[in-house]
Amino acid sequence: MKIRLATVWLGGCAGCHMSFLDLDEFLIELAEAVDLVYSPVVDVKDYPENVDLCLIEGAVCNEDNLEILHKIRARTKTLVAFGDCAVTGNVPAMRNQFGIDNAENVLQRAYIESAQNHPAVPKGDGIVPPLLERVRPVHEMVYVEYFLPGCPPSASRIKSLVAQLLSGHAPKLEGEQLKFG
Repeated sequence: MKIRLATVWLGGCAGCHMSFLDLDEFLIELAEAVDLVYSPVVDVKDYPENVDLCLIEGAVCNEDNLEILHKIRARTKTLVAFGDCAVTGNVPAMRNQFGIDNAENVLQRAYIESAQNHPAVPKGDGIVPPLLERVRPVHEMVYVEYFLPGCPPSASRIKSLVAQLLSGHAPKLEGEQLKFG
């Protein structure tokens, strides 16, 4: 039976997924070993049940991110915080410096001060999901089994971690086991 693999992109730049696509020939091996059941690179609308492994990129920035994250945790056996945004908050968390009302400050700057035409903050129309007051790394919101830092993590590090997980071994996330590429 194949491993059910998912990849998810929350608040970030998609660089981790681009690095994942740089796995080149390993993607062919991976396709033989897994069923890709959810990802930004496939057209699946709802996160499925019984996912074995999920690589989750990006920080938790808004209510939509938080909602899907709780669904992911409930439906996934092994969760990997994938890249620096998921591990530490990284660039998306820079807005946390703007103080306790940073969500409103960010919306004001983006939709009012920077608008050339029709300055207004979209409200209640679903275009902009409500921002959380603070951006959080994934592990502050749900339990995470493994962390794969890097901005983005190199394809060789992704391959090493995924290969170890697919082989059924607990990965060693140190030294030669996860080389920086």
